[in-house]
This record gives sequence, C-alpha cells and structure tokens, in this order.
Amino acid sequence: MMRVPFAHPSDYATHAPEVVDHLRHRGLIAYPTETVYGFGCTLDPAALERLAALKSRAGTKPFLLLVLDRSQAVGLDWTEDARRLAEAFWPGPLTLALRALRPFPARVTGVDGTVAVRATPHPGVRALLERLGGPITSTSVNLPGEPPATDVDQVLRVAAAVGAGDDLWILDGGPLPPSPPSTIVDCSITPPRILRHGAITLEELRRVVDGIHGG
Repeated sequence: MMRVPFAHPSDYATHAPEVVDHLRHRGLIAYPTETVYGFGCTLDPAALERLAALKSRAGTKPFLLLVLDRSQAVGLDWTEDARRLAEAFWPGPLTLALRALRPFPARVTGVDGTVAVRATPHPGVRALLERLGGPITSTSVNLPGEPPATDVDQVLRVAAAVGAGDDLWILDGGPLPPSPPSTIVDCSITPPRILRHGAITLEELRRVVDGIHGG
C-alpha cells in the first residue's frame, strides 16, 4: 500500500497526475469525500472485480459512481426530476439512481437496471475526476458491521484487515468531520422515492420536486 498526501490544494496539484495514472492502470484507491473515506477504481472490469473482492461484495449490490457533473454521467435516463435535483444539490451529498440506457458493468448496475451517481464537492476528488475525464466507483471503507472510516488510521486498519496489496493507494485527506451519508433518491420512477435518508432531508428535496416519496 502507498500513502499519498491529499489534504491541501498543493497536494491535489502535485499528486493528481500520478493517482490518475494509477487508476488508468487498474489501480485501487482509498480516498476522502465530503462524508467518509471510500474505496474506488475506474469502470475497468478487472479493477471492479478486485474492488469487489476487497469489500467481499455480493454481485447483487452495486457500487455507486462519483462524477464531476452530468457530463460524466452519460448513458443514463436524466428525467426532468433528476435534472432538477442535480441542479439544486450537486455537487453535494445526493445520490441519484437513474435507469441505464446502455450497458454498464454489472458491478455498478442494480438488479432494477439503475446506476447510482453522485457529484462530490470534495476538491481533491473533483481534481481527480476532471483529470481522469470519467467516473470512479465509491464504496465506504469499513469492515462489516462497523461504521465507515473517517481518518487514515481507520483506513489503514481496514485495508490491513481485508488484505489489501500494493495496488491500493491511500489518499491521506486527514480526519473528516462527522457527517451523515448521502441521501439516495430513485429517479427511475415517477414520482421519485428516497431509498436511503441522509444529509439532504425529505423537506429539502420536496422544495425542488414536490411529491417525492419518503421511502
């Protein structure tokens, strides 16, 4: 495992090129977001399988995607409700489940044919996404039954426990403030429905799209 400083704008400028090169060569990363630390990779099938093995992830539970903006979420059904929610809350802790209009890897596609996407406001991750030109996966860094990691010591403990190897780079963004997870909204149906309550409340969502089901 390689530990990469990733807490300040100078770190992003210095290390983003090598981290993106690592990702393009099917590498895995553990990185900070505005909520918790996540494991991630590109949509390369081999990288996705190694990530699934790292998380002991069943095939029916897909990874969500982090994107810079809607331009990195092509091939998905952007309904009017989805567009309005993204315009109001992105970048931010809102994950949208959208129906796939073209094939996506099975590891990021739900059994209902949806792909979950979120635009993170974390400046370091946004620098990576802009340079990469495409999405990366996001799944929380934690052991089963434990809360997600919010600092690098916890990331290192989890990585060691799951047997992570040299292909995992840990981006050290320092300790993250306590934060609820992203709210997940299924926009493949009308009206949309909350799948997971989180940082953005039902009341806030209904100010943008009236009639959203609370789940």
